[in-house]
Amino acid sequence: MFIGGGRLTQAIVAGLTYDPANARKKHRAKFRLIVHDRHPEKLRALGRLGAKPESNLQRAVDAADILLIAVRPDAVTGLLAGLNLGKRSPLAVSLAAGIPLERLREELSAPVKWARAMPSPACRTGEGLTALAFDAALAPSDRKKIRALFAALGRVVEIPEESFDVFTVTYSPIHGYHALAALIAAATHLGLDPTAASTAAAHALADSIAALRASRTSVDTALKEAATPGGISVAIATSEAESGYNEIIERAMQAGIDRAKSMAKS
Repeated sequence: MFIGGGRLTQAIVAGLTYDPANARKKHRAKFRLIVHDRHPEKLRALGRLGAKPESNLQRAVDAADILLIAVRPDAVTGLLAGLNLGKRSPLAVSLAAGIPLERLREELSAPVKWARAMPSPACRTGEGLTALAFDAALAPSDRKKIRALFAALGRVVEIPEESFDVFTVTYSPIHGYHALAALIAAATHLGLDPTAASTAAAHALADSIAALRASRTSVDTALKEAATPGGISVAIATSEAESGYNEIIERAMQAGIDRAKSMAKS
């Protein structure tokens, strides 16, 4: 059950009801999807995706097996303080960036059993990637249940919680979208028509990485193979390095990490 019907919830619900064999035809998810949100328009949209809208928070919580906290980080404390679980001990999974398990336990302690998950918005089409971190006391059967939920959306990796912020700023689709937009803009500025620029830029990012994965070649090997001495690729790579490309990416990622840490303190 989701508390919060924002973009991430919409992507997850869409992913759990997505049929990759026919993108226009939805199938019923094997999970019972209940969503609570204060905004009726969000609930209506999620209902169209296949979830059961529930406007009453208490009824939604009472029906939950896995409680997915999908609100903004600055709203987590207020939300948890207002939850009434009675004698129930549901699994609770926080999707809020920057909020550590320790703080979640302080806000809503045992018998609630906590985990954290960071699913990529790409889970909308079943091509997602989700990082998981579990409370040390969480039973193997509970871990398996949570993994199964997110495995339906794509790949799942379990990482130490202290690595969550770095993972979050690394796997974000914004890197690919930004690089794609920059390549298209540069190619268009240099004289390529927008349609051809979009095709070439998408190939440079998506198709080349798909081929790299399929070949199981390391990134270092691929870079060496692409960099023919005196060739075009070497000129591109050299110019990017001299322009501080790596440093720009690291500074951007650090800004994201700093933002996550500030959300944890707020």
